[in-house]
Amino acid sequence: MQAKKGRASYLGERSIGHKDPGSASVVLILQALSNAIHA
Repeated sequence: MQAKKGRASYLGERSIGHKDPGSASVVLILQALSNAIHA
């Protein structure tokens, strides 16, 4: 997915294929929350 907003937007097509650190952090937080609820 090509970055359209934020600091990565100036990379244009070069941003394709790289994980967004913010979204990766949210995934980890939600996984930890899910594990805590189901434990």
